[in-house]
Amino acid sequence: MDDFLIYLGYLILLINLILYAFSFFRKGKANVFFVAYLAFSFVMQFSMELVYSLHKSNLVLVNIFVIGQMLFLGMFYHSILKLKIQKLFVKWGIIIALLILGIQFCIEPDLFFKFNLFEITVTSLMIVVFALLHFYNMLTESKTYYYVTIAVILFMLGSTILYLVGNLTLTLSENLKYLSWKLNAFLFIIYHLLIMYEWKRSFYKN
Repeated sequence: MDDFLIYLGYLILLINLILYAFSFFRKGKANVFFVAYLAFSFVMQFSMELVYSLHKSNLVLVNIFVIGQMLFLGMFYHSILKLKIQKLFVKWGIIIALLILGIQFCIEPDLFFKFNLFEITVTSLMIVVFALLHFYNMLTESKTYYYVTIAVILFMLGSTILYLVGNLTLTLSENLKYLSWKLNAFLFIIYHLLIMYEWKRSFYKN
């Protein structure tokens, strides 16, 4: 069941990448940074799964993915936000987050080879803030990437909470730990189904 959820999530991610990449070259094209994010996500997920199947640690790739995800989604929201002050906030938010993480890695270089909960929390919350800015704008503007933004907020918040819970229960219960990972895999599927629904609403007719 665990493998089914994981690979189903990967399959939906691949379908989304194909759909949005196809739309990128057509009228009303998909945002280049969002297409790049999907491509980056697929390559990283495939790489992490491959390394894991070889019974090697994939935590270096996990850390690269977490930072890269913040960069790509940050650039995505920077490109669709209208107000200059919001664009500056996103730009400096990314820079400050990278500086904080850079200092952390300089102090503890070994963290790059470990599960870094602080890094996950910082990058995920930054993405949520960027998404909330766009969501706020959509209250008075056209609903561009509306379902994507809902998906981002739900997944990033939910995933961060599950990682925190999973980390707290590591020494308490194996069942709770694996339950948190199963729920995260389920959230990943919902996340990409909403992204797929966004494509249907925004690009299918074009």
